[in-house]
Amino acid sequence: MNSRQDQLDAFNRLLDIMDDLREKCPWDKKQDLQSLRQLTLEEVYELSEALLKEDLPEIKKELGDVLLHLVFYAKIGSEKRSFDIADVINSLNEKLIFRHPHIYGDVVVKDEEEVKQNWERLKLKEGNKSILGGVPKGLPSMVKAYRIQDKVKGIGFEFADAEDAWKKVEEELSEFHAETSLDKKEGELGDVFFSLINYARISGINPDSALERTNLKFIRRFQEMEDLALDRNLKLQNLTLEKMDELWEEAKKKE
Repeated sequence: MNSRQDQLDAFNRLLDIMDDLREKCPWDKKQDLQSLRQLTLEEVYELSEALLKEDLPEIKKELGDVLLHLVFYAKIGSEKRSFDIADVINSLNEKLIFRHPHIYGDVVVKDEEEVKQNWERLKLKEGNKSILGGVPKGLPSMVKAYRIQDKVKGIGFEFADAEDAWKKVEEELSEFHAETSLDKKEGELGDVFFSLINYARISGINPDSALERTNLKFIRRFQEMEDLALDRNLKLQNLTLEKMDELWEEAKKKE
């Protein structure tokens, strides 16, 4: 692996390249905070997909793309004379030291759970008025629900165990089935999703990762169905549901 000096040299070279691109490249010169925002989200999702697959070469590539965006934002910040990459890193360093008094202070913790509880208390000391104040409004709904639940857990607002959490799922399902109004059913379905996410979290399952793995599995199997149909000169849209189910089961067996 590279030495610390090699790593610093590589980061320094990246900063030099960023300076060059911002000065000389027509596309890079044109970008601003808003034009980069959606591109950044896309890069993060590509990194997420690589992480799910545990594809290390792809993770390395996608980390580079995300890092480029972080450096790009810092460069724009320096042009506005607001902050630069050193300010970003120094601020992060100070925050990490402040929020880890069990490492950089005299606080003693017995396990990961106490670390997380201290973390939330320290965030309130930094000026956050609510435990949930740090949950980004723009998060995807499932990720947001997970973060909300994880944060309130930090102050003890939590089911005793997964069994109790599952009872809540069953309760919400009953309420969903009891409603007849579409508007009210939608609200109850939201409660079902929220309670399912909570059950998954308490059980040690990341629901967003679980759903994305299922998405990828469905895509893989459906595309295998398409290949099977093509090999037999069949068109899926012309097949009965029963016949498509047969192809689906065949596709499953090929995995």
